[in-house]
Amino acid sequence: MKKKNLYFLLIILLIINVSCKENSQNNLGKNTTNSIDSKVAELLSKMTLEEKIGQMNQYNGFWDVTGPKPSDGDAAKKYEHLKKGYVGSMLNVRGVKEVRAVQKIAVEETRLGIPLIIGFDVIHGYETLSPIPLAEAASWDLEAIKKSAQVAAKEAAAAGINWTFAPMVDISRDARWGRVMEGAGEDPYLGSKIATARVKGFQGDDLSSPETIAACAKHWAGYGFAEAGRDYNTVDVGTSTLNNIVFPPFKAAAEAGVKTFMNSFNELNGIPATGNSYLQRDILKDKWNYDGFVVSDWGSMNEMIAHGYAKDKKQAAELSIIAGSDMDMESYAYVDELANLVREGKVKESLIDDAVKRILKVKFELGLFDDPYKYCNEAIEKEVTGSQEIQEAVLDMAKKSIVLLKNENNLLPLKKEGQRIALIGALASDKNSPLGSWRIAAKDSTAVSVLEGLQKYSGNTITYSKGADLTLGKTEFAIELQINTTDKSGFTEAIQTAKNADVVVMVLGEHGFHTGEARSRADLGLPGVQQDLLEAIYKVNKNIVLVLNNGRPLTITWADAHVPAIVEAWQLGTQSGHAIAQVLYGDYNPSGKLPMTFPRSVGQIPIYYNYKNTGRPVLPAPNEVFWSHFTDESNTPLYPFGYGLSYTSFMYSNLIVNKVSEENVDVTFTLKNTGKVTGKEVVQLYIRDVLANVTRPVKELKGFEIVELKPNQEKTIHFNLTKDALGFFDNAGEFVLEPGEFKVFVGGSSQTVLESGFVMEAKNE
Repeated sequence: MKKKNLYFLLIILLIINVSCKENSQNNLGKNTTNSIDSKVAELLSKMTLEEKIGQMNQYNGFWDVTGPKPSDGDAAKKYEHLKKGYVGSMLNVRGVKEVRAVQKIAVEETRLGIPLIIGFDVIHGYETLSPIPLAEAASWDLEAIKKSAQVAAKEAAAAGINWTFAPMVDISRDARWGRVMEGAGEDPYLGSKIATARVKGFQGDDLSSPETIAACAKHWAGYGFAEAGRDYNTVDVGTSTLNNIVFPPFKAAAEAGVKTFMNSFNELNGIPATGNSYLQRDILKDKWNYDGFVVSDWGSMNEMIAHGYAKDKKQAAELSIIAGSDMDMESYAYVDELANLVREGKVKESLIDDAVKRILKVKFELGLFDDPYKYCNEAIEKEVTGSQEIQEAVLDMAKKSIVLLKNENNLLPLKKEGQRIALIGALASDKNSPLGSWRIAAKDSTAVSVLEGLQKYSGNTITYSKGADLTLGKTEFAIELQINTTDKSGFTEAIQTAKNADVVVMVLGEHGFHTGEARSRADLGLPGVQQDLLEAIYKVNKNIVLVLNNGRPLTITWADAHVPAIVEAWQLGTQSGHAIAQVLYGDYNPSGKLPMTFPRSVGQIPIYYNYKNTGRPVLPAPNEVFWSHFTDESNTPLYPFGYGLSYTSFMYSNLIVNKVSEENVDVTFTLKNTGKVTGKEVVQLYIRDVLANVTRPVKELKGFEIVELKPNQEKTIHFNLTKDALGFFDNAGEFVLEPGEFKVFVGGSSQTVLESGFVMEAKNE
């Protein structure tokens, strides 16, 4: 009997021991009923100062994690930090095997077993790629954009990723800046709506789901206003621009529940963003009450030394934590310097605690403490990657992103039979460039080319001729792209091909690695010898359909004046060729609208629709010069913000504006399809606050809706303007709604066709 009791006692003790060990490894595991905040507080109380700082340290992947451990150099140092629990996050570790390997070290070999958060640039897809974000913005289709982020999250999560450094919500008015391809364009209203859609797509309704990942709003703040469009350059903007243009998409992302922010490389008002307390503490964490965490951009803490703001890495760490940067990406500043700064009394440990609480909270919300390996299922990775659901979603997104810029004589859509088509341009057969710039996990040359797409969707005779190489040598993310500026040896063959064709489809533009980070351009024309090729082909066959593959607005003034049909097809990702072919053949009626203004020349930049009127907006008298203009160029854009054609036509009429109350205005108008085919129109509503204590733009987008109509069908469209739409931020950063005259505009672009107005009366106090 005693032996039996002893046996049962040993069993019970063994169960208790195993349970305690599991709870220790999982850190307050999933069976506890405490709130996340109490779990975070309990865990924090067990941590040493060095372990806390470790959570604030993010390293890039530094060795083949399935191979032997590193033995020297930085890799060995990072490896030892990982085993000690001095690493809170890693980036660019991907694939279930690799993620499981590093997570196993963090969870099973460190004292507290705190899981890592695994970050990656899932910018417009993981392995299967949607269009670049600027192209997605051209769809104005928030549900499609949300779905695109959702399938990207699903595929990334299946490969072990649980945090993306997206969406980029920087507003930019300068197409010279290569990273416009990564954002939603020039307008804060559209940008805010897209920021919300992408955050909700990535994070879903349940962040602990194995199909969702944490999102990151970047770059906080002002990065899109880099002087001259030169990446990493100085930013100097006024308070009104900051509050009304730069901040709104970030505020929208925060209100949508985005779990992280990333600060920016640039300085703002003379202070680098990484060390900018006004941005990170005063606005984000205090005024907006943001409870997620802020990660620095790559190495940006140490870059404050080059800025002339910090004398060394130690001071950079001090300035960064005081300013509110919670996690250090690849500067080594926090892990090397913070502990001594605390001990010297230069940094309060309470600042460390606040940062760590924010980081741990996101890890709990992701469910990593319940199951550190929830993103590490090889069967799911194999099943999800490149699945039919994902391919269909990115194809749908690609079709909706295409913008028809010009279509004289109804050259488009192309016939599917009996048409001899010459297809010309290196990009026409390229399967790599359409993937865009941010495609780290994608396999090279996996996009569907335009050539493949055109061949699939018709019985036409299609003759392809390259004409000329676009690039020379290697095309890689981290090296400068070499453009062919001299070799025209393929022109003769291309010209002969064009002579024998009924229609010439020319695919020209930028290589995928000609846009993106560090890809600023001073000349926005067609790169290399492509303009010469276009003009040479035009001399022998004027029936040209120009298909643009690019990541930013281009100056295509010659093409606009000569070429009868122009299609803005961006860099559309994996399903690029299928989407373009379906539009060219008319299987899909294009409905995209430009999210950025296309300039006539680089000298007009920055150019944007919501400009200020100035004191001299118009010509005072014939031949006088004293007004705001260029002497050698028009003030007007080549293609305005919100512009895009269809294979049908639409008519706007019957604009009625009714003031329902002091802060509520109802707008109605009629839209009619006056063409011969069913089509979608992105109807757009703009306002102007005519007189204000801070001058307002000549137009501001305040509403849009995608309306599909059959031929001769019409529909009454309703918009409601509330205080949020009619007010603005003053120079103290306070939201105000002032009485006075307002104008209301509606149409199919920012160059609207109908105008009315109302007067907002002063409130009786």
